[in-house]
Amino acid sequence: MGSKDWITYNPDCKVADAATLQCLEGIFGNILQSIIPLAGLAAFVLLLMGGFKYLSSAGDPKKVQEATGMITGTIIGIAVAVGVWFIFQLIEAITGINVLQFTVPS
Repeated sequence: MGSKDWITYNPDCKVADAATLQCLEGIFGNILQSIIPLAGLAAFVLLLMGGFKYLSSAGDPKKVQEATGMITGTIIGIAVAVGVWFIFQLIEAITGINVLQFTVPS
């Protein structure tokens, strides 16, 4: 998924013209496409850091607790993100409205 041109989202938004609210569709779409993979990468890095802390704790209860807290928090964050995605899909299936599609009425 590459970033899309503003004009792809809305042909009325031209770079040479003055910016309008319709130009926000392309900007917001590109931000969403960038945030989702970055969140996955951050979760992966946090899991790796928590695992490394757990392995290098050498049995120290305080370090083990810190590492397991980091791993647990990351897994909870992933579960919440998947839950939110599921709720958005459920809303779309029931109402037919895609809440992830950002459009500005003209």
